[in-house]
Order: sequence, then C-alpha cells, then structure tokens
Amino acid sequence: MSGARTSPVPDDAPSAASTASGQVTYASAGVDTAAGDRAVELMKAAVARTHGPQVLGGVGGFAGLFDASALKSYDRPLLASSTDGVGTKVAIAQAMDVHHTIGFDLVGMVVDDIVVCGAAPLVMTDYIACGRVVPERIADVVRGIAAACEVAGVALVGGETAEHPGLLGPDEYDVAGAAVGVVEAADLLGPEKVRDGDVVLAVASSGLHSNGYSLVRKVVQVAGWTLDRHVPDLGRTLGEELLEPTRVYAADLLALARDAGAGVHAYSHITGGGLAANLARVLPVGLAATVDRGSWTVPPVFDLVRGLGQVPWDDLESTLNLGVGMVAVTSPEGADAAVAHLAGRGLAAWRLGTVTADDGAAGPGVVRGSKGVRGGAVRMTGTYRTT
Repeated sequence: MSGARTSPVPDDAPSAASTASGQVTYASAGVDTAAGDRAVELMKAAVARTHGPQVLGGVGGFAGLFDASALKSYDRPLLASSTDGVGTKVAIAQAMDVHHTIGFDLVGMVVDDIVVCGAAPLVMTDYIACGRVVPERIADVVRGIAAACEVAGVALVGGETAEHPGLLGPDEYDVAGAAVGVVEAADLLGPEKVRDGDVVLAVASSGLHSNGYSLVRKVVQVAGWTLDRHVPDLGRTLGEELLEPTRVYAADLLALARDAGAGVHAYSHITGGGLAANLARVLPVGLAATVDRGSWTVPPVFDLVRGLGQVPWDDLESTLNLGVGMVAVTSPEGADAAVAHLAGRGLAAWRLGTVTADDGAAGPGVVRGSKGVRGGAVRMTGTYRTT
C-alpha cells in the first residue's frame, strides 16, 4: 500500500475549550496513526506478492510506480479504467467479524469490468474508510484484496486507510478500489463486433457476488433470520452463504478472448441491474439477444431470497445475477470451443440464447439499453427452473 495515512482531523473533533486539560491531540480526536502503521506492517507481505518486476519501489510510497515499457509494443494501446465498491455486503462481514473475503468482492467488481472490453488489468489501488483502525481487521481486508489481485494477475500498487471517528462507528468500514488496464485497439471487445447469429453464453457465478445486498438484507430482517442459522438447502449457515466471495473472472476470460477458436465478440459483467440490463449494454442498436430463462437451474440462495421475502421474479431478475456472473457473446462457430475452454479452467458455462435482428417489439421481459447506454435489446423468455 502507499501508506496507511489517516484522514484530517474530523470536523467534529473537540475544541480546546471543551477538553479538561485544554490540550487537543490527534489521538483525542479519535485517530490512531500508530494503529495505521501497524496495519501496514501486517499487510505488506500479501501486497508484495502481487508485485512483479514491473512494480518499482515498495510499500509506503506516496504513489505506486509501474513500468509500462511493454506498451511500446502496442500499435495503439487503449487504457481502460474502472472503480467500484462492495456495497452493503460489508455489513454482513462486519456482523460476522469475517473480513478476509471481502477483498475478492472488491477486486471482482473492479477488474472484471475492465475485462469486459478485452483489457488486461495492470494496476489496482484500494481505499478503506473506517471508524477506528483495528490493525488486524484492516490487514485481513487488504490481504483478501491482495489474494484476489493475485488471481486476477493485477498488481496492487497503492492504497489508503482513513480513520473517520464520528462519521463511522468504531467497527464500521467501507471499501472501494480502482484499476487501470490496457487493450490493443484492434482487440477491443464490444458492440461493434457483435453480429446477427452470434451465440450468448453464460458463465456461472459463485453466488450473490456483491450486488443486491440491500434487498437481501431487508429480506433477512423481515424474515427474522439470524446469520448463524443453518440452512439445509445451502449446506451451511446463512451468513456463510451471504459472504461467499465474488468469483474473479479476469484471467480466465482474458485467456478465452485470446483463443481465436472461441470467437469472442463481447463480454458483459452481470452486476447491479441483472442479466438483461447488463447484456443490453454490450449489444449494438438494431440487434437483440433472446435469453432462455430455463437454460439453467437458479442456485438455491436466490430462490431462498425470493421465497423468504415473497420477492416477485421480475424484481429478483432486475436486481440479482441469479447464477450468471458473466456473459460471453461469441461467433456461432466458436461457441462450443468457448464452453470447452472455460470448462478446462473450472468454469461452468452454457448457451443462454442467440443474437438476431431487433424487431422493435416491446413488453414484459424486454430491455433496450441500460445505464445511459443506447444499446441493443434483450428478450427474456421462458420460466426459471429451481431445485
């Protein structure tokens, strides 16, 4: 990390007149710089494992340095950047006092957005805001981030830990991150490459990932369930299921994109908004993807949320990934090879549907564009299967 620097003195720090001695220190304002330094010491080894020869310097500098000389070999290198957080999933981690998995959620949310355009993530930074620095807890979070960066093949070159007493509770924290990657312009994936007749493939999620937790937490609250409740259909406690880390796809999908036989034209990261809304973002105007809801079995955790909260299917569909973490749009000739390639890397994949000309039809289950993108259409057909 680039140091565990704390935030400036909070606005609500006591004034000299309000203290018994008349003397105010940073510590009396609630900021423990020594704890921040201790956290850095505990995380240094994990962070260093993400550093290859391209990373200059070490932990503790004001900025992370990365040797980008390799970009000289590109004809037209395009930099891709992304930033994200984990959302209210951190509330589950805090309630269970388990903090080493949340880093996978952060890295997955950030680097897998970069991979959507075919870019290889190069460097990542993180930011942790907390009410009180507990060195072991902060180190657990960062060690998880570092472990996920190793899986993704990205260097964790910097970060910040800010202590915000009075703004956050002593045991509260939030995490965010940003990453930069690179892709050769000729290899850019996206709507421009999608064609009529292409095949839409699903890549399985590891669970809820990091979206829709406001809905999930509300359902659990209304149902009166506790996180330590064992759920037979899940084979573990509710809390363990809700903390299942986000699958980090970056390395696997980059390898697939580089496999000429797979014919990958576009990827979509299925995050907030669900499958249809995110797939529509990577389709060109004039084309539509037809997705068969019955082409897979919805994992038990999603049906549990639906049943506990009597959540309508359309609300569930537009909020959670329902078992599909990423989507690949491939040439018809490359679809089978792509499924086999992913299977060889331990990722379950299957055919969701096909891309055809958009007939302009509207109605339930049809989405056109999303999140400000004027894209193609997605038609959700059929009925979901549950166990």
